[in-house]
Amino acid sequence: MDPAPTPGDGAAAGPPSRALTEQERELLAFERRWWRHAGAKEQEIRQVFDLSATRYYQLLSEIIELPAALAHDPMLVKRLRRLRETRRQERAARKRGLRP
Repeated sequence: MDPAPTPGDGAAAGPPSRALTEQERELLAFERRWWRHAGAKEQEIRQVFDLSATRYYQLLSEIIELPAALAHDPMLVKRLRRLRETRRQERAARKRGLRP
């Protein structure tokens, strides 16, 4: 009987990795272009992806957690993760009454 693999044996630490879908790659490319430009991003999201802005950001949040996304565009994914964490911390601070 073979022992169960351990993390030191090279076993995956999380869910199995998978390749990004075409839509996931397109969402990342869109986000890479838009972070530098002001404009009607929500309108463009609707036109390009036929998604609400809320759904777009939900999908983007899921995508940036994928190992394949990090491999695909590490700088973008790390920046988006940092921004998301900063926003979480700001919301938590407001809830605690530390910020107006």
